[in-house]
Amino acid sequence: MDWAPKTLLGKMVREGKITTINQALESKMPLREPEIVDVLLPNLEDQVLDVKMVQRMTDSGRRVKFRITVVIGNSNGFIGLGQMKGTEVGPTIRKAIDNAKLNIIQVRRGCGSWECGCWQPHSVPFEVTGRSGSTIVTLKPAPRGVALAAGDTAKHILRLAGIKDIWISTKGQTRTTINFAKATFDALRKTAETKVMKQQIEKLKIISGSVELPEEVREGEKIEELKIEKEGTEEKKAEGKGEEEKKMEEKEKSKEITEEKGSEKLEKKEKVEEKVTEEKKERSKEKGKELGAEEEKIKEEKKTEEKIEGKKKEIEKKESKETDEKKEPGKLEEKLEMKEKEKTEEKKTKEKNEVKEEEKSKEVERKKEKEKTEEKKDNVEKVEE
Repeated sequence: MDWAPKTLLGKMVREGKITTINQALESKMPLREPEIVDVLLPNLEDQVLDVKMVQRMTDSGRRVKFRITVVIGNSNGFIGLGQMKGTEVGPTIRKAIDNAKLNIIQVRRGCGSWECGCWQPHSVPFEVTGRSGSTIVTLKPAPRGVALAAGDTAKHILRLAGIKDIWISTKGQTRTTINFAKATFDALRKTAETKVMKQQIEKLKIISGSVELPEEVREGEKIEELKIEKEGTEEKKAEGKGEEEKKMEEKEKSKEITEEKGSEKLEKKEKVEEKVTEEKKERSKEKGKELGAEEEKIKEEKKTEEKIEGKKKEIEKKESKETDEKKEPGKLEEKLEMKEKEKTEEKKTKEKNEVKEEEKSKEVERKKEKEKTEEKKDNVEKVEE
């Protein structure tokens, strides 16, 4: 998939350093890109729990919006709950799904009922309570065969979390589906937040996150699911079919819209990339010419300085010879002093030349660094556009 990650976690997932959702959640880095969940958990199911119309009174009149709550999960230990407002239903559902992906959590499962001894992850390992507003939800572990003894909203959340048998007791006003959903989600979050000893985890065979069950267990679960489905009435099947047809239509519409937007975004990205590459080439050519001209100037200055120094040395040698001829030949001490002075002067001139060369090289490096920073700023501005 064409995805340019912006966060550190997204870059690590794209590079392949993080390969599972467990590693991403254990890293304790903020999850701010829904594409991370798409890469690490590709087989996610979504369920719209509530679609409510909200009104806001303004000077111009009433402004109507839709508030949508969505739950996602892989039916194997991972679940997320999202909520979003918008003027249109389809785009707000997609935004709510992305919000649910950012709020994804890991659920602990096990066989916590004293009536069952199968030690399989079909229920909650211990009793947990969650709260949102006035609604309080307590999840109690149940033996195999009980199924989900809960309301409709809680059933959807628990099914997508991978829990198959559970008892629920509620307090408060459960008619508000948002608070009911948030309370059940809070209870599932507390299964992972509660501290459990390693010995208890090994003894009770508590599992956190997704797990692959053996074939025998899968076959037994499939048989039980078939029995439960047969016990259901035909009216529920008809209602389920109607809801599924509506969902399929909404998904098809959303797919068409996303495909159109994706094609437009790709075309825009390609055009921007072409412009950036052309501008980079032009800038590199201009910079190469400027650097070449500066290097030629520096070489010419060095040659002129060397010529001037050579002429000075020749003049000094001639003067020294004339003075030696005029003086008496017996004064060796004065000659030695003159030679030492010449050596010291040569050393000083060399040191001055070295300092000049260092200053010039530093100026060239500073110019290069300024040009690099300008290039980075231009690229960032173009990408943001």
